[in-house]
Amino acid sequence: MSTLIDHPPVVVEADPVLPRHVYVLSMVLAVVAWITAALTFFLSDILLGPAVTNGNARGTALVVMALAVPMLLIAVALASRGSTRAIFALLGSVFYLGYNAFLFLFLTPFNRLFLLNVALLSLSVFTALALTLGCDRERLLDPRKRFPHRQLAILVWVIVALNAAAWLAEIVPAIIGPDPLVMVEGTGVATNAIYIQDLAVWLPLMGLAAWGLWNQRSMGVLLTGSWLFFGVIEAIGIAVDQWFGHQADPTSPLASVTTAVAVMGVLLLVNLFGVFYYLRAGQRLLTATTVNRRRTT
Repeated sequence: MSTLIDHPPVVVEADPVLPRHVYVLSMVLAVVAWITAALTFFLSDILLGPAVTNGNARGTALVVMALAVPMLLIAVALASRGSTRAIFALLGSVFYLGYNAFLFLFLTPFNRLFLLNVALLSLSVFTALALTLGCDRERLLDPRKRFPHRQLAILVWVIVALNAAAWLAEIVPAIIGPDPLVMVEGTGVATNAIYIQDLAVWLPLMGLAAWGLWNQRSMGVLLTGSWLFFGVIEAIGIAVDQWFGHQADPTSPLASVTTAVAVMGVLLLVNLFGVFYYLRAGQRLLTATTVNRRRTT
């Protein structure tokens, strides 16, 4: 006689998507980032620059505490359970922390948080390298699902081109004008660190990453997707830091709430559009299946 015996669910263990040291580095980065941001935000006399740039920095610190670090921690938890989609959010969060650590160091005058900001920048760089080199990039996307890789590559190229054009439209007139120092007037620093890292590192890197995405190279897929996640946080961050800067000094031309909210709102929607397709195409590797076996007695 034959009977059907139901066995309990069998959980299929997912292969690790990240090596253990990436999780350790990410957690240490999260702690250092939150402490640094909290001190920046809550200690009113810790920043020594003009009121407007101090306000900008405090706005960024708030976004680090309330958005970037929580996103990093959630991504770590999901990645540890086998989610490859979480890797994009994790690396995007690390990009954001590293990007703004550079600005905390070079767009604000020297202050008592210098060593913490150095640690934040260093941890961000090494965490990004460890994650990029250590993850299994070939499993980031499920090849069975449609993924508009070329359309997303074009989208990234458009963002890169518009960003570069916006910066050059400000830099070139200052260079050829009678007083180049007009570029940094009222900032309290010798040069603009945003232009430096965007034009020297981020925009060229993302242009190359988009080329890799166009050709369906795993590194291009990883970097482009992570940059789109970074763009979501950064769009929110700029809107917030502009608001804080304007509140700190409403007369300063260095902070504009209306323009920032409008431009960053558009940029946020554009990046969310790209993130949607990455989340849609991402493959979750941790699965649970129920196996029913027939036994003959």
